Amino acid sequence: KLRMDRQKFCVSLTVKPSRGLIDEKLVVIVQNCPPGFQMTIYAHHKSDDGHSYEAFAHYSASTSGSVNVSEDTSLGGTYSGVQQMGLFWSLRPVPGSKPGLRLRKSNVLTPMEVTISVYAGYQTEGFVDLIPLVSVEVERWYITPGVRRIPVTEDGLTGTLFLPSGPGPFPGVLDLWGGGGKLVEYRAALLASHGFAAIALDYMTNQSYSTAYSFLQKHPQVLSSRIAILGLSFGTSMTLKIAVYSKVLKPRCAVCISGSHVQPVDGSIKEILEYFQQNEHKTRFNEENQVIFRDLLLPIPTDPKLKVDVGQLQIPLLLVVGEDDQNWPAEESAMDMKEMMERAGNSHLLTILSYPNTGHLIEPPYTPHFRSTAFKTAITQPKTFALWGGEMVAHSWAQEDSWRKVLDFLRQNLYVNTASFSNHGNSK
Repeated sequence: KLRMDRQKFCVSLTVKPSRGLIDEKLVVIVQNCPPGFQMTIYAHHKSDDGHSYEAFAHYSASTSGSVNVSEDTSLGGTYSGVQQMGLFWSLRPVPGSKPGLRLRKSNVLTPMEVTISVYAGYQTEGFVDLIPLVSVEVERWYITPGVRRIPVTEDGLTGTLFLPSGPGPFPGVLDLWGGGGKLVEYRAALLASHGFAAIALDYMTNQSYSTAYSFLQKHPQVLSSRIAILGLSFGTSMTLKIAVYSKVLKPRCAVCISGSHVQPVDGSIKEILEYFQQNEHKTRFNEENQVIFRDLLLPIPTDPKLKVDVGQLQIPLLLVVGEDDQNWPAEESAMDMKEMMERAGNSHLLTILSYPNTGHLIEPPYTPHFRSTAFKTAITQPKTFALWGGEMVAHSWAQEDSWRKVLDFLRQNLYVNTASFSNHGNSK
């Protein structure tokens, strides 16, 4: 019967844009079906490290024989309801994959390739054995054409600079990831696609973030007085420390995602990590034996030597907080920072974006949500399964909303009001 249907109804699938940035929305439309036709729309991706991920949703064709994923309701699958980008943020490892995977792009010079397919009927498994009615390949990129990727090794740095296309000069962003170490490039690449000269850094190996900042400042295509620092997780510890105490590095603004101001303020990276480890007895495990680290920094200390004095901050600060962060006490820290800044009279510089049911890994939009993954810190801790937290739909919405607001905040502080830049000396 299906074969007859196939001849009679030549089901068509359009996905637009078929090639675009990772944070761009897609329109997925199925046409030429029988009215009321039940179908499964399926997304499949093979990651750079060779693991397969899938997402799928069940739809029923309209009276005109079509489905528009942006407007129509998924009746079940890996997500339900009207969710334009659900086929991306609900991607999960295919059944039988090794546990604890997390989808991350390691090579930003190639696209994330996703195959979107349509199957007859409501399918939930065994997709590899089914024959789709129609399939389309889409490319999702972290870099737009013209963005330049430049490895940075001078002065002992391990980093990568991404320069936007065009002559410049551009505002700069120092991009600091968390305690997992390693060089992670995809967010810096995406920032460059939005007009910022961004440097990604593996700063856990040695304290090279100040060298990287100076490198950015001296670069002929970077506006030396218009540099921001963006940190996630442990990266926020460094970001706040520089923003408040550095006599040399003078960022124009700072963004802290899922982090805290709690740290021995005179400590090196190694000493800060050792301070966290002293509280190892506060580590908890849930019933699935996933580790919860958030209590390592709780209760928020009252001793001024154990937290960055954000009351001294003189630049705009944006905090992005997941209220279900199981890895860092981001919400308690944000509340304490707010109180400290209110007492000091500089709370006008603070913006807090706080998201309910959102976990620790607040990534660029449409990145799949992983509540827990295998994790190893840069300081030779054995690999564990870390509980990051978050509920998929709320977390995915938070990623989309916060990214838009982070970009706005950076533009506002690094691009706008160019007239006032002449007061700051070395503006180029």
